[in-house]
Amino acid sequence: MLGTAVRQALIAAKTPTLQLVRWGPAAEGQLRWDPGSDHPIENWGRIEGAIAAIHLSGASVAAHRWTEAYRREMTASRVDSTRRLATALAGLQKPPQSFLVASAVGIFGDRGDEVLDESSAPGSGFLAGLCRQWEAAAEPAVQAGIRVVHLRFGVVLGPEQGALKQMLPPFRAGLGARLGNGRQWMSWIGLADAVAAILFALDQKSLSGPVNLTAPNPVTNAEFTRALGNQLGKPVFLSIPAFALRLMFGQMANDAVLSSARVQPAKLLDAGFQFSTPEITAALQGAIS
Repeated sequence: MLGTAVRQALIAAKTPTLQLVRWGPAAEGQLRWDPGSDHPIENWGRIEGAIAAIHLSGASVAAHRWTEAYRREMTASRVDSTRRLATALAGLQKPPQSFLVASAVGIFGDRGDEVLDESSAPGSGFLAGLCRQWEAAAEPAVQAGIRVVHLRFGVVLGPEQGALKQMLPPFRAGLGARLGNGRQWMSWIGLADAVAAILFALDQKSLSGPVNLTAPNPVTNAEFTRALGNQLGKPVFLSIPAFALRLMFGQMANDAVLSSARVQPAKLLDAGFQFSTPEITAALQGAIS
């Protein structure tokens, strides 16, 4: 969802792009790459002199129960691929000026009502540890003098895509529910703002290190549930107890479903970025047809 939207925005701005693809033959404007290989990019000389590289891949956090095997897959798809790409970029004669790498607000762990920004310390838990490794994996690019930006995404609300794609069917059926006590904070961002923030970070050479890509108005799970129900014209009066979520999802329930992260995009705001949908109601209106 996000990579496609970013690429479309770059093409619309008449910015030449090269897309790294893992499967099938490479078409025009594409390069084959294997993030599991010591030499990940075929014909990597074609990326000499590129202005920037943007790396957004990673196995979905919500696609499966977090078995030992799936945790390894989540780690490899983020940490290993970032390290190999950073190493490949650092080895170029003309490396890119900037390397923008996905990360997540999951790095903060479960922090209750604490207000968090880029200066806040990482938290604990599997997801927080994964994000710390993910960001550290870009170090070869930092050492090569490439400006590295860690894009710490909140929940991206796209038009019936991503997280909303999973949420909408039960809500439309009148089965939307608050999760746990509903007091956990959810940091989110509309897809259009996420793309605009990535392009903003691409152009703003003063930005480096962690940058929170979240709207300035996080909401509690109860507030989000009520806003989504209102947008769909459906009553929301159900709740799923925390113990039931833990039975269903295991560790993912604590780290991703019940975890609370009240995140502020301090660096974006200080740099002058303006959100088009800073409030959850407007963001949901734009995301639901």
